Parts: sequence; C-alpha cells; structure tokens
Amino acid sequence: MKQRPKIIDRILEGIRESRTFCVVGHIRPDGDCIGSQLGLTLALLNEGKKVWCWNEDIVPAKLAFLDPEKIVQRPRPGMEFDCVIATDAASFERLGKVGDCIGKRKLFINIDHHQSNTRYADINWISAREPSSGEIIFKLLKSANWPITPQIADCLFTAVSTDTGSFQYPSTLPSTYNVAGELVKRGANLAKICDEVYQSYPLSRVRLLKHLYNKFRLTDDDQIAYFWLRKADFTRTGADTSDSEGLIDHIRDIEPVQVACLFEELEPELTRISLRSKNVKVNVNEIAAIFGGGGHKAAAGARIPGSPLSVQRRVISAVKRALNAAQS
Repeated sequence: MKQRPKIIDRILEGIRESRTFCVVGHIRPDGDCIGSQLGLTLALLNEGKKVWCWNEDIVPAKLAFLDPEKIVQRPRPGMEFDCVIATDAASFERLGKVGDCIGKRKLFINIDHHQSNTRYADINWISAREPSSGEIIFKLLKSANWPITPQIADCLFTAVSTDTGSFQYPSTLPSTYNVAGELVKRGANLAKICDEVYQSYPLSRVRLLKHLYNKFRLTDDDQIAYFWLRKADFTRTGADTSDSEGLIDHIRDIEPVQVACLFEELEPELTRISLRSKNVKVNVNEIAAIFGGGGHKAAAGARIPGSPLSVQRRVISAVKRALNAAQS
C-alpha cells in the first residue's frame, strides 16, 4: 500500500491541535478557490471546529449555489486564530485584504497546486502536478477519514471540474476522473453543478462575449489572439469582473491560436493579464513570471504597471519570443 506523504500528517496534527480556524482564498475567486475553501470549511465545522471563511471578494453569482448559508465572508480586522489555512493562493499577496487580517495566528498552512507558489506559510503542501486544489483537499479529507457530505462533494466537484475546463485541459489526470467519480458517489449533484456553472450565464456576460468577438485581434500568423476589457466595457454591459471568467477560452479555442491573452484595465496605469497556451512547448507561467506573476504551464497571469500600450507591447513581445523558441 502506498504510504501517504508526511506533509499530510503534519497538517492533520496541526488541525487536531487547533480549535479556531480561518480558511482563506485568493482575490477574484474562481470555482477551484471557492470550492476548496468551502469544502474544507464545511469539513472542519463537521469536526466541531470553530471556523471563519474569508475572501476579499464576494462569491461569484454562478457559484452562489455552493454557499446558501453565506459562510464565505469578507475579512474583519482584530481577530485571532489558532490556525489559518490558505487554499488555492499562489502567493500571500494574492490573499489581498485578507492578508492584513490574519496576522494573529499560531499556525499558517498553505495548500495549493500552482507551480509558482511562493511557500509563504509555516506548512506548505504544494502539489503542482494536481490539476486543482480541490483534488488536494479531497485527498486531505480522505486521509483524515472525515465524512464527505453531499454539500462538500458539490464544492469539491465544482473545484475539480472548473480548474480542468470540465475535464478538457491537458492537466487532467486519470486520478482526476477517479476523484470526480468518488465525489458523485458521495452525493455531488452533477446536473445542478453543470446547470449552475456552465449553463446559466447572465445576459451581462453575453454582452461581454459580444464585445470580445467584435474586438479581439490576431497577430503572428494568427498564433496569438488577444483582447482588452476596459472599465467602460463593464459599465456599458452591466457586467462585473466575475462575468469575465473563462472568456479567454473563446479565443484560445480558435484553431490556429497557440497563445491567448486577455488584458484587463484595473486602473489607468495597472493592467491585469491572463495567458492561456495550447502549445506544450510554450510555458505561460514563465512568461507571467517575467512580469511578476505566475500560475501553471498552460494558464497564468500577472498585474503589470505602466501605460496600456506599453503593457500590451511587452507582453505580446514576450509571447512571440516564447513561440519562436518553441519552433526553433
């Protein structure tokens, strides 16, 4: 029988010795972040622990079905915890305002699957081969022999499904299907999850999608696709930032495109970039790292100061260099 990693025993020992917890996730949370946060929070509550679940941003509308009791809250200063657990956050900075509110703690645990994770906690379980943090949380709960209720199964299935592109991304492993199957056996409502996450988009998102198809650009023999989202685009369409989740996949899926880029205006001199690669030889995590960001080989991002045109030129140039190197 395969022996489980010692890091799991260290984490479970820390959990056993702690009574009060705060489970935190990254800003602009996606399905993996919210699913992992909530799944772990519910499991800890079932074990009789006192738990807070904090995120700087509210739960995106399409994921609200996972949190009917509104367990995920915005952070409050001045509180103390025996243990803080960060899920799916590659760096301390990605916790945003939450980071300012969790300083009074005895133990800090970091559970994540990003290759670029900076190992910022006391105990760091970083498994970059896992396609989602939800899969890691599932392994933790199984190792602890904690019950995985239907509500927890919903959370973790959503985490696994969304971060694998509904099991389409190359990062998906045979074990991922096994985990998904086990979660369905434990009560994950597959029909409801698929309806809420993939088949119930608001009209505001459709307006953003219309903008994308009208405004995206191709360059470098159609191998690079990119588009901009400016604050005015959100205002005009009535959308919020959560509506932009996954939009980049629409230009990534164009047949000749190897790398897709999304440029989003955060402030006049600050741009958020998202990168997606279909070429196994083009590691967008390395491209994002040039600009102080990170992520995975096929999906990464960064926040870059400077004028929009300057940011666009620098990023597209870096992508072109990576493509040229991959073809040489």
